[in-house]
Amino acid sequence: MTASNPTAPHKHSRWSVFLIVLGPGLVVMLADTDVGSIITAAQSGAQWGFKLLLLQFILMPILYLVQELTVRLGIFTGKGHGELIRETFGTGWAYLSVAGLSIATTGALLTEFSGVAGVSHLYGLPRAVGVILAAATLLTIVWTGSYRRVERIALIMGLFELVFFGIAWVAHPNIQDILHGLTHAPITDKDYMMLVAANIGAVIMPWMVFYQQSAVADKGLHPENYRHARWDTAIGAVLTQAIMAAVLIATAATIGRLNPNAPLNTVHQLSEAITPYLGDTWGRLVFSMGILGAGMVAAIVASLAGAWGWGEVTGFRHSLEHHPKDAPWFYGTYTAIIIAGAVAVISIPDLVSLDIGVEVMNALLLPLVLGFLVALGVKALPAEHRLRGSYFWLVLFVVILSAGLGVYGGLTSIPGL
Repeated sequence: MTASNPTAPHKHSRWSVFLIVLGPGLVVMLADTDVGSIITAAQSGAQWGFKLLLLQFILMPILYLVQELTVRLGIFTGKGHGELIRETFGTGWAYLSVAGLSIATTGALLTEFSGVAGVSHLYGLPRAVGVILAAATLLTIVWTGSYRRVERIALIMGLFELVFFGIAWVAHPNIQDILHGLTHAPITDKDYMMLVAANIGAVIMPWMVFYQQSAVADKGLHPENYRHARWDTAIGAVLTQAIMAAVLIATAATIGRLNPNAPLNTVHQLSEAITPYLGDTWGRLVFSMGILGAGMVAAIVASLAGAWGWGEVTGFRHSLEHHPKDAPWFYGTYTAIIIAGAVAVISIPDLVSLDIGVEVMNALLLPLVLGFLVALGVKALPAEHRLRGSYFWLVLFVVILSAGLGVYGGLTSIPGL
């Protein structure tokens, strides 16, 4: 990992320091609103109108609490998540954690590439064309760039998700309907609670924890950058859930009002249902931009998390600041993850079942990943920055709630359960 500190306060103004530190939190949060999350938000709006809108805002502080801990660990230890697990709990636990990460990252690539395949289908192209182009783009970005360059490109891609605010605006939601939905929650309805669990499970992905801690370390952030890094994470948490809210509002005001039973399990189905309300050509273009932005930034984050995790556990060089010749295992792992995801999506015809399987898999991994995160917050941090007192119990409650409802949402998404 990098050792220099480009954000030393005596060299930069307060605002310029913040802009330099800005990145890891914003990128990982934009990746959190991935293709699967967008579909979950769309289903929420179509089936329940605005009755799950308040949940999107409640999830902002929950997401921040979890990801802030990764910032704290990265800044005050200077180490990535896998490396810290190995040093704190031993090699066996480290390999267990990175094995789970590998499953999660490969699964994430299936979801994101299936989104790309869906966009290809919208324009009459074979899914292989879109997926191969996306995979080649992802490989080129990482193989030819430093950490900062990769981060900037990921941010640009992720900002395409902002088109969902425009889509929500042109859907012309009724303010009275929104206010009514904010104050009504049918918590006794099993189907409603299943989507509550699915939304909570979609907030925290296993690879997000690995990515942000490793990114903070690779970027060379130091304790004096902690306050700015927390703001980076907080802004990202607000933005990602606002995007989820925008998707929910758009579908509630259109599909939910006129065709609430429309199937919305894939990008193609979602596009077919929503673009008639936006204007076919323009709506399809804008919708595709949002989906591609969401899928590509999530693909970068998930695959880099996997490569960093293996590098940290094995001790191989694992920084984007190294040339591929100097860190062949790091770049090779990244490449293998990208290719595996691309080949699977091109080869497997039933992408709906594929996405459901990924959702279940991520949900089952959450207790392991979040358990390690809290344990590191208690044991690995310097004494003055460890989780303790009432804040420890708050974080523990949030983690148990997120993991428990995530598992419930994942299991109930299995047909027949």
